[in-house]
Amino acid sequence: MLSSRVSLAVAIPQTFLDGRVDPARLRRFLVRAEALGFSGAWVVEQVIGTAASLGPIECLTYAAAVTERMRLGVAVLLTALRSPIHTAKSLISLDQLSGGRLDVGVGLGGQPGVYPAFGLTSERRAARFGEGIRVVKRLWTEPRVTFAGDFYRLDGVAMEPKPLQRPHPPLWFGGHHPNAIRRAVELGDAFMGAGSASTAAFAEQVAVLRRHLEDARRDPATFPVAKRVYVAIDADRGRAGRRLAEWFGAFYRRPELAAEVSVWGSVDEVADGLRAVTATGAGMLMLNPVLDEEEQLERFAADLAPRL
Repeated sequence: MLSSRVSLAVAIPQTFLDGRVDPARLRRFLVRAEALGFSGAWVVEQVIGTAASLGPIECLTYAAAVTERMRLGVAVLLTALRSPIHTAKSLISLDQLSGGRLDVGVGLGGQPGVYPAFGLTSERRAARFGEGIRVVKRLWTEPRVTFAGDFYRLDGVAMEPKPLQRPHPPLWFGGHHPNAIRRAVELGDAFMGAGSASTAAFAEQVAVLRRHLEDARRDPATFPVAKRVYVAIDADRGRAGRRLAEWFGAFYRRPELAAEVSVWGSVDEVADGLRAVTATGAGMLMLNPVLDEEEQLERFAADLAPRL
């Protein structure tokens, strides 16, 4: 089992740069991550893009079938692009099938230009997002829901079964804008810093989060904070940097972002970088390898965890 003072989760390798999805590799990774004692396994959502990336709910459903104990999370589900009715039902089903192990991260995403592809407009997208989350939470917790909003109207709508977790799966919010962080405190249960944010940017977000928690009179000890961190352990720092840039170019279309947000190099260099993240207040690190995932997983457990 892991020897670490901080909770360590891992990102599920759901992106296949060569375009060939390998379910067997995915299964091996998940089974081994659970055996090593990682606290959870997480996915991300990218519906549109040239990188071959599995859907988050589908990927987590597969993960639920091949694991028994790990928490299973998504950071983040772009719920403003989805019907809250279908979202609520899909996540209830996943929570039930996983035995109550689901963590749900939600966010707006950073590409309003994609909204027309989904038959939507980006106008008032934040308001639609917030209203949709309220609808989901009520469907999760109330026998029948009557709701008259600006975007959604429900008249005595029932949805069964309810989630196995009560009152519902934890809602993790992402986002960097102050308004997004305010929504996290207003509607959520936890905060997940994006992998595309630097440690310095994350520190600023946590400071804003703590102010909003204080204003809302919410106890920070009951509001978990975590961060996705792109990690590559490699004694050849230059090689790791080049490979990270290649992946960031395929997934984010911004190869230069790798150097801004990733932690890579020797085990000691990576441990130093991750300790800087935990120093900002992150109680959980979601380690995201993007190359040699199975090898990296072993090194996370054997070499990195004891240093954190």
